[in-house]
Amino acid sequence: MKKSFGFIAKKEDHSVCLGEQDQLSLISYSGLEEYGDHINIDGNYFRTLFISGYPYVAHSGWLDALINFNHNADISFHVEDVASLNALPKLQRKITELESTKRAMIKVGKIVGSELTDPLESAIQLRDKLQRGQEKLFQVAIYITLRSTSESEMNQLSRLLENTLASRLFYIKTAQLQQIDALQSVLPRGEDKLRQKRNMDSSSAALCFPFMSSELVQEGGILYGVNKSNSSLVMLDRFNLNNANSITFAQSGSGKSYSSKVEILRQLMSGTDVIVIDPEREYQKLADSFGGSIIELSAQSQHHINPFDLGITNLTRRSLAEHAVNLTEIISLLVDGLNTRETAVTDKAIMAVYSSISDREVTLQDFYDYLIDHGELKLAERLDKYISGSLSSVFNTETDIDLNNRLIVFDIKDLPDSLRQIMMVIVANYVEHRVKQDPKKRLLVIDEGWMLLEHEQSARFISGLVRRARKYWLGVSIISQQANDFLSNDYGVAIVSQSSLRILMRQDTTTIAGVVREFKLSEYEQSFLLSCDRGEALIIADLNHVALSVVASPAEHPLITTDPSEVFA
Repeated sequence: MKKSFGFIAKKEDHSVCLGEQDQLSLISYSGLEEYGDHINIDGNYFRTLFISGYPYVAHSGWLDALINFNHNADISFHVEDVASLNALPKLQRKITELESTKRAMIKVGKIVGSELTDPLESAIQLRDKLQRGQEKLFQVAIYITLRSTSESEMNQLSRLLENTLASRLFYIKTAQLQQIDALQSVLPRGEDKLRQKRNMDSSSAALCFPFMSSELVQEGGILYGVNKSNSSLVMLDRFNLNNANSITFAQSGSGKSYSSKVEILRQLMSGTDVIVIDPEREYQKLADSFGGSIIELSAQSQHHINPFDLGITNLTRRSLAEHAVNLTEIISLLVDGLNTRETAVTDKAIMAVYSSISDREVTLQDFYDYLIDHGELKLAERLDKYISGSLSSVFNTETDIDLNNRLIVFDIKDLPDSLRQIMMVIVANYVEHRVKQDPKKRLLVIDEGWMLLEHEQSARFISGLVRRARKYWLGVSIISQQANDFLSNDYGVAIVSQSSLRILMRQDTTTIAGVVREFKLSEYEQSFLLSCDRGEALIIADLNHVALSVVASPAEHPLITTDPSEVFA
């Protein structure tokens, strides 16, 4: 069957006037041919299909295969509300028919299969939910119009779409002899002339909507990776989120440090300064290649950070009070905890020492001498090893480092395990002071962040830093292996809640339940995190959820890989 429609316009001298037919030809197609299974408009082929069969169980993302069909296709959803009072009698009649058929089959000894029991159970559940007001009923129609430049290409696209949807248990049909009505049903006019509808409850109908975009592209952002769902690029500017903080959770070997280095390189290229606290010496090659500074902090190193160094010339009472609170946390870590009285003594001593010394840098020695002079001998004894013992060169010296570099790596690998956590806090405190004096776009990366949660003092300090960072144009990136370390700790949960960017890589069965609960992940996202490959991640930026694959360029990869087969080859 073939119908042809055409508009034939008489050619006139356009310099003089445009006739009525010429004006029409400027705003519409010149010819249309309708066949049984497609339409030809001006040499372009169109075929409209509709979904005729649906899976028995609806789940989140069940139409992703259609939404992400990477070819020329227009998709139209028609959803109409059905009054429950009108639907219930029809539903009850259908249940009666199915039950009658079931009893008849049982009576003659036939086996009752799932083709009968499944729709019967579904109808009974829907009836009960409608009666309780837990669900509403909708009629849903989904149409797809494929476009191509040849009939053979259109047939190929139709087969590809059919196979793609069949893998998800969706079945499609061509609107035979109704292509004009079908095309009008796809146009953005809200008219459903094809009337190929399917009854759905509100939960199932809601899962049809593709409005939860799986794309994340921000102008001015850096490349984080390739979108797993549609191969688009994930471009994100973390400084345009509610805050610039991030948290990364991943199993060992999932590629979390690799992903972090990829971001660092691209942040540097976009003009962001980066400071890294590196407890495992994984960032040296990156720093060397970029011309960054590597500051090794240990008992034998030539570099030191004085925890009492404010670095502020115009010291205000408020800034001193804030510094005293942070110093109290650090001293509490040094002496394995302070009781209420010792906390008060420490705070008073800090304020007194700063008030009495104005011509040089205050040190731990000055604080120690104050305790001795005022009879606080027990507290002073607990500081002895940092004053005259084996660790005196670590904390009881003046600061002799310079932060005037775009990339700075603090290497703390050679410190004893018991001191790494303390040094992390001291470095973070020092960085915070410098950031306050000269606010600009900076990123502070703290690897192996789980160490900071081992003591309440360090956890409280980092939680406060993450909360304050946005005021100084600072983004804090915390990387950790065990998500449970954070999600089972009040300060850890506070850090997560103050991080607008969450990067989740491969998880194991011991951590996935907490991750799913905290980040409200779907079943698909849970399955993805349990089975994703190295370098793949689920990125959550505010309300956007995107699965991606982190990809480094051939020039970037040698600078950031730690794979022994590549490093030592």
